[in-house]
Amino acid sequence: MNYKLYNNVKKILVIKLRHIGDVVLTIPVFKILKDNFPESHISVLVNSGTEEILKGNPFINEIIVFKREIKKMNILKRFLNEFLFYKSIRKRNFDLTIDLTSGDRGALVSFLSGAKYRLAYAPRKGLLGKKFLYTHLGQKRANHTLIQNIELLKQFGIENKGEIYTNISIPEDTELFVKKLFEKYNISNKDIVVHIHPTSRWLFKCWKDEYMAEVIKWLAKREIFLIITSSPDKKEREKVEKILSFIPESFNSKIINLCGKINIKQLAAISKASDLFFGIDTAPMHIAAFVGTPVIALFGAGELNWKPWGDGHIVISKNLGNRDRMIREEFIKKNLNSITPDEVIKNFEEILRKLNKW
Repeated sequence: MNYKLYNNVKKILVIKLRHIGDVVLTIPVFKILKDNFPESHISVLVNSGTEEILKGNPFINEIIVFKREIKKMNILKRFLNEFLFYKSIRKRNFDLTIDLTSGDRGALVSFLSGAKYRLAYAPRKGLLGKKFLYTHLGQKRANHTLIQNIELLKQFGIENKGEIYTNISIPEDTELFVKKLFEKYNISNKDIVVHIHPTSRWLFKCWKDEYMAEVIKWLAKREIFLIITSSPDKKEREKVEKILSFIPESFNSKIINLCGKINIKQLAAISKASDLFFGIDTAPMHIAAFVGTPVIALFGAGELNWKPWGDGHIVISKNLGNRDRMIREEFIKKNLNSITPDEVIKNFEEILRKLNKW
């Protein structure tokens, strides 16, 4: 059953307490809300460390950050900080909350906000009775996560009125940073640049080091510039160093290692300025797709929900079928490592030809 929300909604809170990639895929939601409620004040609640990707979005009036370190405090400090956090949400007098997470904290935020309308997908796990904390529960269908976010609105009469908005705001000084980077390495408009992000906070999503090195060597041999990035996390940086250890020093002039040295907006600007993005199922993959750069992405599972959004991308995945009591992480890693460098290189050849630069 569809519900038509009243038009007197003035203050809206969107809740997405997840990781950066999840937050990226909420970007279309804010324009849809502004189109349907043009006079509304739109806030978004996200975890600390993910807010940067939404800064500059013209359809968001306020970004509220939940500090994840609260979870690590002793019980008294945590209780006090949680109380003050929920109190600050209540004081904002929201009329409508949209929980795109359906987690326990999102449900509590929705309920304690006092909003008249509280939307979410029907929760499948978590707090007992959590579904009663919402006023409207949608039914989630198997689809891309971005579409699921939009469909939750649609089920309650909030329709998308145009093309799906996927713009990531990149400040001028960040664009200038990339311009100077290209100048430093003598990269011209005639050169091919590939942005490679080979790591994830979940290392089981990473491809075999030797395989990644083989593809990097193949690209560097063809005089292609390679900008390699990772988060500042020690394990991710060590992962990249291991990959690069398989590559002869003779290729160093084509490899620009920025691992742990840039912020999320600089990463977006690098992807936008590159001809291609190559990586795994991570937030940078989604960011590259959103800024309009063709993506080659490796998946061990989950491509239906998490593949790069839009046309012109290539997803290379394997599903060996029989998990044989393997845990999910082991199964994904086994699938990934069954993808060969030759398969990836073949797709690179195809997409590079389409660029008319190679």
